[in-house]
Amino acid sequence: MEWKIKSSTTSNIDRFQVIMDEVTLPNGDEKTFSYLNFAKGVCILPITNDGEVICLKQYRHALKSWEWELPAGMIDLVDLPAIETAKKELEEETGYKAEHWLELGSFYPSPGSTSEEIFLFAAAGLTSTEQNLENSEQIELHNLSMEELKTLVQKGEFKHGAGLAAMLRYKFATD
Repeated sequence: MEWKIKSSTTSNIDRFQVIMDEVTLPNGDEKTFSYLNFAKGVCILPITNDGEVICLKQYRHALKSWEWELPAGMIDLVDLPAIETAKKELEEETGYKAEHWLELGSFYPSPGSTSEEIFLFAAAGLTSTEQNLENSEQIELHNLSMEELKTLVQKGEFKHGAGLAAMLRYKFATD
């Protein structure tokens, strides 16, 4: 019951690969199926010593709006362990390092159209360092109580998929 790939073409567009496969389905039908081949990523739920969550308000050009998010980023080097990218992203985007890390697994945000996998972490024992943003990043930091964050989620104002997944996995891991 496999899809058989008859031919495949790849187009590189900036940081994305668009793959178009000509496939034969298990029932014998033929179909063109395209998807984005996207690098793996990380998302971090940073929890302060006071039990607050460091959230980002970040400008997202694709949406032309400022969005509530958790720190996240792309794994640049394929052989780099996800935890190392998580440590780097936390420090770059928030200016904090964490002493304690909890792996929360991974998920596929949109498996019908991308190959992307995001690894989730919670971080605690935070100490302040220096924020080091990329030139395209516009980020405001906000320390929110769990109750404030819950309200943002309930009101539909926090829409960051990886952030929502990290919160859910953290809740299940600590209940």
